[in-house]
Amino acid sequence: MQKLYNNKVIKNFLYLTSSLFISELILKLIMNIPILDWSLLRIFMGIIIISSIISILLSFTKRKTSNIVIAIILLVLNILYVAQAGFCNYFGTYMSFGSLTQVQAADGFVGDFINSLKISYYFLLVPSILFIIYLIFIEPRIDKKYSILDELTLDTGKRLTKKERKRRKENIMKYNKVIKVSRISLIGTIVLGSIIYGSTLYLPFMQNKLQIVANKELFNNPSLPNITVSQFGILGYEVIDIKALIFGSSSAEREFTKQEEEVTDYSRFIDDTAWISLNEEETDKDYRLLNNYYLSKGITPKNEYTGLLEGKNLIVIMIESGSNVLLNYPEYFPNIAKLYNEGWAWDNAFSPRNTCATGNNEMSTLTSLYSINNSCTANLYRDNTYYNALFNLFNYKGYKTSSYHDYTEYYYYRSIIHPNMGSGRYYNVYDLGIKLGTENKPWPNDVELIEKAVPYFINEDKFMVWMTTVSSHMSYNISSVTGDLYLDLFADEDWSMPIKRYMSKLKIVDNAIGELINELSAAGKLDDTVITLFADHYPYAFGADEFQEITKYDVSGNGDVDRTPFIIYNPSLTPTKFDEYTSFINILPTLANLFNLDYDPRLYAGHDLFDSDYPNIVIFADGSWRSDIAYYDASTSKLNYLGDETYTDEEIIAINTKVKDDIDMSNLAIKKNYMEYLSTIKAPQINEEEQDLENNEEER
Repeated sequence: MQKLYNNKVIKNFLYLTSSLFISELILKLIMNIPILDWSLLRIFMGIIIISSIISILLSFTKRKTSNIVIAIILLVLNILYVAQAGFCNYFGTYMSFGSLTQVQAADGFVGDFINSLKISYYFLLVPSILFIIYLIFIEPRIDKKYSILDELTLDTGKRLTKKERKRRKENIMKYNKVIKVSRISLIGTIVLGSIIYGSTLYLPFMQNKLQIVANKELFNNPSLPNITVSQFGILGYEVIDIKALIFGSSSAEREFTKQEEEVTDYSRFIDDTAWISLNEEETDKDYRLLNNYYLSKGITPKNEYTGLLEGKNLIVIMIESGSNVLLNYPEYFPNIAKLYNEGWAWDNAFSPRNTCATGNNEMSTLTSLYSINNSCTANLYRDNTYYNALFNLFNYKGYKTSSYHDYTEYYYYRSIIHPNMGSGRYYNVYDLGIKLGTENKPWPNDVELIEKAVPYFINEDKFMVWMTTVSSHMSYNISSVTGDLYLDLFADEDWSMPIKRYMSKLKIVDNAIGELINELSAAGKLDDTVITLFADHYPYAFGADEFQEITKYDVSGNGDVDRTPFIIYNPSLTPTKFDEYTSFINILPTLANLFNLDYDPRLYAGHDLFDSDYPNIVIFADGSWRSDIAYYDASTSKLNYLGDETYTDEEIIAINTKVKDDIDMSNLAIKKNYMEYLSTIKAPQINEEEQDLENNEEER
């Protein structure tokens, strides 16, 4: 015992290994990640490797110094564990270095984030706290009984005899030899641990066939943080994330089988001659991979809904922090209730959270590409152009396109992003002349957004408009102008004050919809205008338990917390409720079909909701998915069946492969600015009517 206690190399190794492994076990328990599988061996070996490296480095320092360093390392890492657990609870995904660009923009919501932390998350601080307590109160007592380090390393001032000096020198030499042997042993441990660690990535019996991404691929590219954390732990994920940030990651090689298409009266015919020729001459492997993927996809045919809304105007509204609460309380939100009851509505619509959800989900809606889960994709790739984005599809039809948001560029660079997607003009809060408040971030009133924006497009012959609201943005736990505006309306409700402030903000959104309806009616444009309404994400400032106060649907699992409205309204439509599972990714191809726009459906990750072969599935940012049969949790590779019908393993693998391909190829297309690459051979010419509109604008 004395020899082990005085071997600071081994002792430090044991301190680090035990503390970090306990931290990982606690994380798995509180985040409901399976423990007893091969991931536990992988995580343990990863900790052994990292602990060995740190212990070897600290062996060259004094004992007190190494103790302080270990305490700091454990405390910082445990705080990181807490932050990551909270981030995942908040945004539905773990934080990546690629998402740190938004940290400064979220500085005003630290309080909301801390309030959202579950008490159980603080158990992740226990290992570091116990170690600090040990250093302060326990180790000094043990030192008195077992420690010989002070005797060997300190000059006590005591006059030693020749024999004592000789014995002390021999002891020091023995001690240093033990330390050297220990260092060599840990180097061997690193080598052996690396071999075992690597085997867990490749040996077939260590793989889960229902896991959506293979572990060896996650090790190369942690594009799905939730799965990476479940398989490698927080510490392993951070190391892999740093590795990918420094060295980059390559796309995995794969082959795609051309989908057979049956020729019918509804078939779309697209000439791929130029595209095939481009691919034959292409030398860039990523472009070739993308070309092969998109060329292999089947061309979605037309259907009986094609062109049903052709020639009408379009207004798309993305509601900040919207939720199905808007549909559950028609007495408070009568204008949205009107659209819901008199238009088309999808009762199984979702807006999955992800890093930078507002900007990323807005981008995904406009391009029908899945954003890169571990980055603020909209900002990072703001210079990308998309000839096939929603704005441009309407540009090709001669529409006047424009977009509006009643806030600044503080969070997202919409003044760059929207024009690069084809918006003829983007108007922010300053362009619209809307005054910003100062008391506790009272976001502008969305009614004013409507009042200021409508004059810019209402007199156009054909217009396509995008609006992103802001009134319902958090914070909800502090007093604000917008949060307190309609508190009296909810005075009799047995809700917490933050919930009432959220509802007050939603009331402003509903009033804005009412104002839009009134202005369209007054201008005689309501019958000729389609209003499409959806939300960016649920109000994730609330934990599920608090949010459940006002939801009339279960938010405890199966992705239900991410349910949001999706409505298409026009007075000519027969009121209909659809039960297909869908998300914002399908909005573009559905509208493109309804308006009979010129588009290639293969270039979108989403699908036309009226296609007879619609897959009836919603895909979440972490690779999870939900259908009418089951919810698949990508982090655990487990399914929760929603009824009596089940899938075979082969069917699950087929769905996972399709989901992975759609996410991976969307991500690669964004990284490679693929739509700009294709635009030279695929982009339609803006028609003469649109050119006349541009010329008239220049003359004005």
